[in-house]
Amino acid sequence: MTQDFILANASLVLPEESLTGSLVIKDGVIMDIATGPNVPRGAIDCGGDIVAPGLIELHTDNLERHIQPRPKVDWPHNAAILAHDAELASTGITTVFDAMRVGSIPSGKGRYLKYARELASELLALRADDALKISHFLHLRAEVCSETLVEEMEEFGPEDRVGIVSLMDHTPGQRQFRDISKLEAYVKGKLSMSDEEFTNHVAQLKALRETHGDHHETEAVAAAKRYGAVLASHDDTTEGQVKVSAGYGISMAEFPTTLEAARACHAHDIPVIMGAPNLIRGGSHSGNVAAHELAEAGYLDILSSDYVPAALLLAAVRLSEQWDDWAKGLATVTCNPAHAVGLDDRGEIAIGKRADLIHFAMRGGAPALRSVWSKGARVA
Repeated sequence: MTQDFILANASLVLPEESLTGSLVIKDGVIMDIATGPNVPRGAIDCGGDIVAPGLIELHTDNLERHIQPRPKVDWPHNAAILAHDAELASTGITTVFDAMRVGSIPSGKGRYLKYARELASELLALRADDALKISHFLHLRAEVCSETLVEEMEEFGPEDRVGIVSLMDHTPGQRQFRDISKLEAYVKGKLSMSDEEFTNHVAQLKALRETHGDHHETEAVAAAKRYGAVLASHDDTTEGQVKVSAGYGISMAEFPTTLEAARACHAHDIPVIMGAPNLIRGGSHSGNVAAHELAEAGYLDILSSDYVPAALLLAAVRLSEQWDDWAKGLATVTCNPAHAVGLDDRGEIAIGKRADLIHFAMRGGAPALRSVWSKGARVA
């Protein structure tokens, strides 16, 4: 339930600066901000710890991991959604755009079937029942190298809280998998393919791109407009690909694979999203550009936890230390993603904003969460 409370003696991370102060929370909204270390009677004394906005996650595959914890294992969806929701809350994420694939390949060794419409309906039902701790929106990952993209996207509409549609082109030999050996290692490990099966799989994907790719991209762009969703590119590699993305009206670029592409995105005023695991590990598991290189060059705007929810806050802290600017570092997981998707009610500590907040201390160089509030209700 929403609570009225005061957080005092905290290091507040504001949009442009950090300062010691206190917050008054009423009816799930930040009502007042005061400076100084004073602790009013009844207030929560944060002991100088950091209080920042709740984290906003734009692209995570975590829900898919919960519904299929092992290959060919289908976990009960409601239980998976609730576990996913609780896990994100425990890492400081208070708003999430849950990534779901649309576009399937029902034939061949590497086949995969549709699931997004059913899963989205189950998630929205739990939300309507007030069963979720944090705020959920949908992120539809439109796989252009597929057989069923158009019909799957037709199953969604403006009422479905689709906030993002991203154009996914996983054609072997380009974008994320320019190095086909990386794709080979990934697919063979996941699907236990033989050499012949992998060769056939690559040929099938290339044929699907040749047959359906351009049409699927056009239909996905139109669907995003129909939903009222933000359109994102994925794994842009060249300046030419970014130019095409800009022509589609792309509003953000997920995981550009080269410095060239990230630079071109900024030239087109397209914010760049990079993976928090990439930043923490010091490089991409696919052999693409390292997130820290883009941060150093000034081309990193937003972080995504991608496949490790707990990575989001840790990576933002690493950026804060790299840039020697806590406001700028935390902005990559708070106000910057909020602005990118048009959420103007959250993402910063300011009077009148939602009381989506996290309280953490630094321990051994890592953030240790103490409390998480979503719209004024404590959720972790």
